[in-house]
Order: sequence, then C-alpha cells, then structure tokens
Amino acid sequence: MSTVPIFMRKLKEILRLKYGCSLSHRQVAKSLSISPSVVSRYANRAAQMGITSWPLSEIWTDAALNREFLKTRVKLKASIPVPNWSVIYKELKHKTLTLQLLWEEHSQRNPGNHYSYNHFCRLYKAWLGCQKPSMRQHHKAGEKLFIDYCGPTMNIINSSTGEYRTAQVFVAVMGASNYTFAEATWSQGLEDWVMSHARCFEFLGGMPELLIPDNLRSGVTKACRYEPDLNPTYQQMAAHYNTVIVPARPYRPKDKAKAEVAVQIVERWIMAKLRHEPFFSLRQLNERICELLTDLNQRPMRKQPGSRLSQFIEIDKPALKPLPITPYIYTQVKKVTVHIDYHIEVEKHYYSVPHSLIKQKLEAHISGELVRLYHHGECVASHPRSSKIGAHTTIEGHMPIAHRKHDQWSPHRFEKWAKDIGSSTEELVIKLLQSKRHPEQSYRVCLGLLNLSKKYSPARLEAASRRALHTGIMRLAGIRSILDKGLDRQPLPEVQLDLLGEIEHKNVRGNKYYH
Repeated sequence: MSTVPIFMRKLKEILRLKYGCSLSHRQVAKSLSISPSVVSRYANRAAQMGITSWPLSEIWTDAALNREFLKTRVKLKASIPVPNWSVIYKELKHKTLTLQLLWEEHSQRNPGNHYSYNHFCRLYKAWLGCQKPSMRQHHKAGEKLFIDYCGPTMNIINSSTGEYRTAQVFVAVMGASNYTFAEATWSQGLEDWVMSHARCFEFLGGMPELLIPDNLRSGVTKACRYEPDLNPTYQQMAAHYNTVIVPARPYRPKDKAKAEVAVQIVERWIMAKLRHEPFFSLRQLNERICELLTDLNQRPMRKQPGSRLSQFIEIDKPALKPLPITPYIYTQVKKVTVHIDYHIEVEKHYYSVPHSLIKQKLEAHISGELVRLYHHGECVASHPRSSKIGAHTTIEGHMPIAHRKHDQWSPHRFEKWAKDIGSSTEELVIKLLQSKRHPEQSYRVCLGLLNLSKKYSPARLEAASRRALHTGIMRLAGIRSILDKGLDRQPLPEVQLDLLGEIEHKNVRGNKYYH
C-alpha cells in the first residue's frame, strides 16, 4: 500500500514537468533522479492514453492512472553494438564534428541495429561522466537558483534574560548573474526552509526554472546520489511556484559551487561586518543584513563588468518566469494512519475521515487554517485547524450508521419520545435519567422501556408506567413483568398504610424497602 503514493507522486511529477513546465526528458529525469528512458516510456504511454497537457483531466484519478500505466510492459531490444566512446571523444575535439554526424555514421555502419540519436547522446554523456573531467559550468539566463545555509551562526540577545540565541543564515544565488539573497531564520527546520524560499522569490520578482539545494534534511528526506526523495512539503511548494527541484549530489560540492562561493561571500562581507554589533531581535538582524546585501549586490565585480544587480537586471530578470497570482501559504505535508475510531492525529488533535478508510495511509496537508486529508490524491476530508490538545473534530457523515444513531441520543430526545406516549411514561423516564450520576448511564434502560410500546402498545405502556410509579417499581424487568402478566389492565392497588413508618429504629426498614 505504501508504494502506490510514492509511485503516483513521481508519475504526476513526470507529467507536470513535461507538460506543465515544458522540460525535456533529460531535464525531467535529472530533476526526479530517474532514468531518461523511464521518462520516455511513461511519456509515450501517456500519449497513447491521450494525456498531452497539464493539469490532468478529472477522469484521471490516482487509481485510474495506476491501473492504466501498469497494464503495459516494455520489451527489451536485441543486443546493439556499443560505439567506441574514446574514439568519438577524440573526434569531437575537431571544430567541425558533432554528435549528430558521428551518430549518422554509426547508424550507417549498423543498419537496422543501432541506437536512436537521443539514446546515443545519453550513453555518450554517461560515459563522459565516468571520466570525471573537471569542467567549467555555464549557466543559462534565469535557469538555476543555488541554495544553502552558512556554516557560522549569528547571536541574538534576549533583552529580558540576557541569554544568547543563535540564528541561521539562508543564502540563495542566481547562476548566471550571481545576484545574491540572504536572510536570518531561527532554524533550518522545514517551515523556515520553505518560507525562506518564498521570500527569496519575492526578492527576485520572478521564478527560476531550477532550484539546486543542498541535501538538507528539510528539503531532501533521503539523500542519495541517484534517487533522492524530496520532502513532500518542499515538493508541494515547488508545484505551487511551478518550478523544478534538482538536489545536488551528496559529497559533490562542484554541483553547487555557486552556492559555496555565495556562502563564503556572505560570511566575509556581511556576517564578519556584523560580528561586533548586538542584536535583540531577528527583525533587527535582518534589517542590517538587508542593508549590507544591497551594498554587496551593487558593488562592482572584479572579473565581470558591472555589479551583481546590473547583471541580474540585464541577464536573469528578463528570463525569470512570473510569480503565481495566488500567494503561497505554508502547507506541511505528512503521512498519517487512520485509527480504529476513524480519526487521524495531527499535533495531538484528532480529525475524522470516512470510516471506510480505517487503517489506511493518508496524506495530511496542514496549513494555517485548514487540515486537508488525501487518499491516493483525492481529498477525502477537510477540517478547520484546531489547537485543542486531545480534542476531537468529527463530521457526522464520517461515522458508521450505528455510531451516528447512538450519537443522536440525548435526555431531551428520550423525554420527548416518552411525552408522546403519555405523562406517566414521561415522568418515569425523567426519574430514570435522574437516578444515575450521568444521564448517559440510563440511556439503555430508557431505550428498552420506550421500545416496549412497539411490542405491546403505547396505551398499555402508559398504563404500566402509571402502575410502576404507583407501586415504586423502577426496574425494566418489573415493568416488563407488569405487561407480560396483564397487570396494566387491572385497577391500581390501594396504598397500604405503613404502620411502622413512624417508628425510628435501625432494624426497622419499612414496607418500601422490598420494592
């Protein structure tokens, strides 16, 4: 059960990145850390099913996608001769030669049994990557935003106690222009991490195509060179901004060299200048960081013309995608299990879901005001967020029918039902409800008493209740006995005088003791 949501999330990401973000198969594969051939296979299968746009039609639920995509199996091709990549590498050093020409020559030498051009290029690049050459990265305008945290922290003084609290420094830099953003947050936790991204995008005034973060726990749940798993909250934020996350490989600092240099510059030109200044709030610290950051971005660069700001305005800013119309609201995404009482737990508060989902795994989307619960991509429940610890928020429609009926009982409902039968029955029910510490303890007795009107008749039950009140009988078995023996049809017995009632002695009980 647990593998379906992961498979479905990656499948939807493939379709979103291909049709929603217009990325190539290679770019999609790099973003999701999967094979380009997998992207091609699922893209071809989607085209066969008529899926050529994003967002998906309402007919393509998670269950439908899972069923249709798993119907087909791809047959492996026969063995194809592998080109001599070292020879191709040497030939490519000539100015006039291209991979396209070399592939055509290779296909002519192996007619009917050769790789496609795309696969030929992928194999060559894979071989080239194994040679580990040191190469200079070239960044396209508006393409990549590199993200990391500084190693050192900043101290903030508590004005009441004089104690120090450390703040982390978030850094992001555009690949082409080196335009830099920095701010201080209390932690590197998930909410601080995600909201720093949102403020960075507002600072840039647009969206880059790719986000290149470090393998921080808040961003990457499972750090892996080949298949890193992104935190679902971080991935949900990227989907809102319609951008792509490509985490740097672990222990590969060259993948995020821009971020490493930007962190070093922020540490030297901002944090070092502030080392002797006292700060008493996070806001005060960020105001000073903003001042020095403006100076940093406007300072002339040594090896490139202009400043970071002028380069950004000229190169990156025109290529950035526009920000979404609706502002981003922090939404935490976590997996939850439905308990046996058809409730799930979020921050020690319990929210109901349809009882048919008991013991199922759901995905909770927790925002500031709402808690939404999803099962296989479909929203099954939505509740206002509550901060009451240990309390329950329950929707009546989520309850089984038996629980729903039981939950509808109340003292007022029993009294109204008894009143419809007769005044004596109403009086008897009131006495039964008042006989216990909690009225709920008398519900079963009252229900059993009132149901006698179905077996006998309301008139007979009213007469039996009148006789029970007259004789002091308060047990259900006694009232049923009156009806079974027909005593309700007989006149009420005369009240016998209690000759011992006036005598007060511990051994004298009186005639009411035996009722």
